[in-house]
Amino acid sequence: MEKISIIIATYNREKYIKKALESVLEQSYGNFEIIVVDDSEGDKTEKAIKSLDRKEIKYIRNETRLGFDRSLNKGIETAEGKYIARLDDDDAWSNKQKLEKQIRFLEAHPDHVLIGGGAIMVDETGRELRRILPPEEDGKIRELMLSDCLFSHSTVVFKKKTWELTHGYDEKLNSAEDWDLWLRFGEFGKFYNFQEYFVDFLQEKQGKTQYIRRQNMRTHLELMKKYRNRYPNFYRAFFCGMVSYLYSFFPRPKWFRFKILSKLKNILLSYKIYPKK
Repeated sequence: MEKISIIIATYNREKYIKKALESVLEQSYGNFEIIVVDDSEGDKTEKAIKSLDRKEIKYIRNETRLGFDRSLNKGIETAEGKYIARLDDDDAWSNKQKLEKQIRFLEAHPDHVLIGGGAIMVDETGRELRRILPPEEDGKIRELMLSDCLFSHSTVVFKKKTWELTHGYDEKLNSAEDWDLWLRFGEFGKFYNFQEYFVDFLQEKQGKTQYIRRQNMRTHLELMKKYRNRYPNFYRAFFCGMVSYLYSFFPRPKWFRFKILSKLKNILLSYKIYPKK
């Protein structure tokens, strides 16, 4: 079995980190290491990690704050695995066969460089909010790659070699660092998304401010322009991005984001977004 390295960059997540780690330790695939890069400031994250006392966990404490992207790159640089899996510190894998299925797929399809799957959005109590399945096959993913990030960060597995060829996460970006990396991955091979749910993805009550959302949208527009010659349908993607950006200046009810935007994603991006059961 090929070794896989699970990379977790954490910052002040003593409340969630243990559950994230336990979801990895429960995986059916046995040949893995977990690399936790801790960027925390004085909370009990380290204590929560070390309380598990498992040899598979390699703990790295940053001497100074590095930030998310630099912490991820640092973790992957030290990784021994042929493959890299990502897990955010407040998420948890919900499918115990996740790694086994993904490694089996990559070994059988060496032309693929990045694979992901579906996500179940949950609140802080674990209550399900909705389910999201992104497009499955490489052709459809490429058609829509400029329109949105089609890979949930906590579901992906990719080859470390591809990460090395692309020089890793762009540490100058303030957001969408994963989307930017996936767009560069596409030069080296194919994409795939399993049509099953791999992760419970935490959506906290205290979300991003409108200003931060707007800044993120501006970054998205810049990425579209940057990669416009590598993927199709630039004008459609940029038009939709501009409409979303301009509309962000107007107030909108909370229900709008799911009822309207989810339907638009279903139609325009081939997403499968389902409300809570």
